[in-house]
Formats: sequence, structure tokens, C-alpha cells
Amino acid sequence: MRKFVLLVVLGLGVITSYAQTAAAKIGYADVDYIFSQMPDSKQIDADLKSLQTQLKNQIDTKVQEFQKKLADYNQAIQANTMPDAVRANTERELQQLQQNIEKLQQDAQTNLQNKQTQLMDPVYKKVGKAIEDTAKENGFTFILNQQIGGLDVILYGDEKMDISDLVLKKLGVTPKPAAATTPAQPKK
Repeated sequence: MRKFVLLVVLGLGVITSYAQTAAAKIGYADVDYIFSQMPDSKQIDADLKSLQTQLKNQIDTKVQEFQKKLADYNQAIQANTMPDAVRANTERELQQLQQNIEKLQQDAQTNLQNKQTQLMDPVYKKVGKAIEDTAKENGFTFILNQQIGGLDVILYGDEKMDISDLVLKKLGVTPKPAAATTPAQPKK
């Protein structure tokens, strides 16, 4: 975290010194806002929710199987009708089922993350290219992101320097009115 803050401070120092030596035009964009306005975002959300539901159903099926076998095992133990060899075998089987469920959960999480990356990468590249093109067309020297990892990078920004709607227009998306969406506003 300290390295990140140091990099941001150094970056802002370089930008400030550059801005003093040249007529730099600095703008910012809210990538999350841009992404939320794109039609691709709804399809990506739907695809991810569908995959998440499928994976959850697979896990739930395995959990139900485990719970049934565990209930049968507990019932047999209480009735004292299970021979020792069968009990030991059933316990190993239950442990194996439990390990399989844990692995299935880990694999599901990895699968979901991979799918999200696969779906999001092309969109982020498209947005990045649109930001770059918009910046060049409008004479910006630097474009900063509104937030990085949930942390504000722009502590104050003149709303006229927010190019988010210009980027959306470059992407062929008509920005929705401010009342319909709530983009992150610069802090004053």
C-alpha cells in the first residue's frame, strides 16, 4: 500500500512538474461509469450470473449427497448397526466427499474469475482505446482514472475535465441522464 501511495505521489509530482513546463491539459475518466453505460456490461453480468448459478447448482447437489450420506451414517451409528469395517469405510468416503466439495468450490471460484477476465478484457481494451483516442482528439496530455482499487485518485476535478461521456460517445453509446445513473463524482 505504501508503494502504491508513493507511486501516486511521485506520478502526481512528475505530472505537476510537466504541467508547469508545458501547457498540459489533464483530464480524468470514470472507467466504472463508462463500463456501466455500455450494453456489453449487461450481457457480461448475465453470463456471469448464469455461470455462477450453474456452479452453485453443482455444488449444492454434492452437498446434498454428502448430507444424506452423513445422516445415514449418523443414524446407523446411533442404532449401533454398523460393523467397524463398514464404519471406517463410510468415514473415509465422507471425508473424500467433503474434500471433493471443497475442491469443487475452489474450482468454481477460479472458473468464475477466469470467465470474468475472459469477458472483461476485450471490453477494457475497447474502453482504453476509446479513452486514448478521445484524449488525442481533444488535446489532453494526461487522463487519470477517477478511482483505482476503490481509492480516489482524483481528489478534486473540474467536471469539464471529465471525459467519460466523450468516451461513451466515441464508443457509440449515448450516455444516460445523470438522474438515471450515479457516476462517481469528484470530491470537493
